[in-house]
Amino acid sequence: MTRHPYDTIPDARDGLSRLERIVLHVLNETQRELNGRAVPTAMLYGRVVEYINISVGELHACLDRLGVRGHQPGYHAPGRGTRSPE
Repeated sequence: MTRHPYDTIPDARDGLSRLERIVLHVLNETQRELNGRAVPTAMLYGRVVEYINISVGELHACLDRLGVRGHQPGYHAPGRGTRSPE
């Protein structure tokens, strides 16, 4: 698929560009498939490029604009216990 210049222009209704709308849609669908778990960026990228041709850097920039943050190493989601080494 080729990229169109309109892919990055914000929509007047909500301020989201076509790219941001695709990323949010794919992220939502993938989270549903994973039963609400965090979606690895590599998995998200692989699915987003099925809709639109972007680089990994463009995906990261889009995620930053949307306020999507990945988990830091050693981070554990609230309410989830850590496994003790056995």
